[in-house]
Amino acid sequence: MRQFLFDEWRALASLNRSDRPWEMPAAAALASGLPIFIGAAFGELGLGLAASLGGLVFLHLPATRLSHRMAWLMACSFGMTASHALGLLGHLVPALVVPLLVTITLLVTMVVRFYAAPPPGPLFFVMAAAIGAYGPAHGRDAMLQVGAVAMGTVLAVAIAFLYSLYIVSRHGVPAPSPPSQPDFDLVVTDSVVMAAFVGLSLLAAHALQLERPYWVPVSCLAVIQGASLRAAWTRQLQRILGTGLGLLLFLGIAQVPLGPWGVAVVLTALALVIETLVVRHYGLATVFITPLAILLAEAGQGFVTAPQQLMQARLLDTVVGALLGLAGAACLHSPRFRARVGAGLRRLRF
Repeated sequence: MRQFLFDEWRALASLNRSDRPWEMPAAAALASGLPIFIGAAFGELGLGLAASLGGLVFLHLPATRLSHRMAWLMACSFGMTASHALGLLGHLVPALVVPLLVTITLLVTMVVRFYAAPPPGPLFFVMAAAIGAYGPAHGRDAMLQVGAVAMGTVLAVAIAFLYSLYIVSRHGVPAPSPPSQPDFDLVVTDSVVMAAFVGLSLLAAHALQLERPYWVPVSCLAVIQGASLRAAWTRQLQRILGTGLGLLLFLGIAQVPLGPWGVAVVLTALALVIETLVVRHYGLATVFITPLAILLAEAGQGFVTAPQQLMQARLLDTVVGALLGLAGAACLHSPRFRARVGAGLRRLRF
């Protein structure tokens, strides 16, 4: 038992080395923070937050030659906008929420695995869809929100272009990666399993009558993406513990009378810290990811009125999503389970 606890602590506390230039977190924070400042300046904090969600597409910028960087990022921008729009459609027609989020998870995961895209993979696409699905926007507001997300992605692409010019001039063109060899099980089988467990997490959230459970599928997907079952187990613990500490940080933020400019400053600072930490320690990054996600989804609706209830809801969302994500990872890394699912999918000529 003592050795087990020591191994768990070592896995939870170990720090990774970072190969990111310091300019990357700064540019990422600018891509997600600048839209909020613009929204605050025009008295449209809600639209600024939606545009900030689109700005997260900057995090999909690959370390490749400039032409490939921009083509990939523009494709991701379309996917981010489409994911949010489909999520809003699910909000307008609640019966479509689970099928739409499962479909988005399936398609995006297949694409990023086929092209061997690096992290964060499908995570932010699902997050954009989930926030749209469980947000308060209706009618004209929903259309404006989709437009704001699209404009946020455009701004992020512009910042990514300037950042890429600077980085390439400083460090040269990165060596090309070997071409990916897409495998049926990696691209199709794994994507189907991951999408199925995202759907199960949403069904569990609805069965438990969780209010606005946008954090459930995100937590599920974050855990199930672990490179191994051990990695998924560690990530589950890190996500739950990090979320708990992050909720305390959010409670502290909620005690401060933040206006639109204050929200913009806090979110930009959180984005900078997250992108500095996430490659070093996922659990530490989650401490700051939690208040950032809550602010993005809730700041436009006056979250300060009931921060304790909001904290309880997000913690329960995390536990439900992380546990189902761990169950999904156990299936995903079981050779027997993968073989059976893969054989069934091949018979369907998937």
